[in-house]
Amino acid sequence: MRVVDFGRVLTAMVTPFQEDGSVSFALAEKLAVHLVEQGTDTLVVCGTTGESPTLTWEEQYELFRVVRKAVGSKAKVIAGTGSNSTKEAIAATQKAAKLGLDGSLQVVPYYNKPPQSGLYEHFKAVAHACPDLPVVLYNIPGRTGLNLLPETVARLAEISNIVGIKEGSGNLDQASEIRRLTPKEFHIYSGDDSLTLPLLAVGGTGVVSVASHLVGTKIQQMIQAFTTGEMHIATQIHLQLFPLFKALLSASTNPIPIKTALKLKGWEVGSTRLPLQEASESVSQTIKLVLAELAII
Repeated sequence: MRVVDFGRVLTAMVTPFQEDGSVSFALAEKLAVHLVEQGTDTLVVCGTTGESPTLTWEEQYELFRVVRKAVGSKAKVIAGTGSNSTKEAIAATQKAAKLGLDGSLQVVPYYNKPPQSGLYEHFKAVAHACPDLPVVLYNIPGRTGLNLLPETVARLAEISNIVGIKEGSGNLDQASEIRRLTPKEFHIYSGDDSLTLPLLAVGGTGVVSVASHLVGTKIQQMIQAFTTGEMHIATQIHLQLFPLFKALLSASTNPIPIKTALKLKGWEVGSTRLPLQEASESVSQTIKLVLAELAII
């Protein structure tokens, strides 16, 4: 297996929009630099939080390009180039690879619900089509309608450039089974901020975070405390940030809450694209209260 280091804190970056709904590439550059300065090791561009379902492929390629240029060698960049069409995923990943990115995030094919053998062949085809680009699997059954099982992950981990998984099932038993079945070099990243610390305890690497837009340095401190055996500090930080973790993913559909929070912080990242909408007044107040309690605003 290829050994790849994406760090501990990977930020699933939002896509900023202008008032007319077009992508604000200039603000994306500024936000990317800010996130790296605030503890992000790797930027995940055009994932769920980046509203990939409503971006055109041309917009996504330009985002990959400008973020790569903005952060240079200061951070790694992973491109969300997955699809429920294997042919489309291959084409998008090959094009992203030519932009000098560091990896690809490949979501479980959604809606068409293939069998586990079909999932294996899908990810294998993408990985083999781009052998020089590390691939991170993305399991999020709450959105895709399909769970990538640990046994399938273990088979995929035998492919040299499939180097990890963003495990968003919310199931620590499943994460434990993945850890049991895969080599220690295979990275397991939490897909939920609130499960980062528990996942570390069962052999996880880190987190693909939403909250790191706001508290990236704190999340780094929590993980560092865990790795140095200072569990009381790690637990303290986890519990301090727990209300924020839950508010960002429970108050409304991601990325509505994080965009609301960023705007409260002064980042004019715009609204979400339809069919997502602006946060309701109650959601906005919930986010505002949590941010105030943590002295983020």
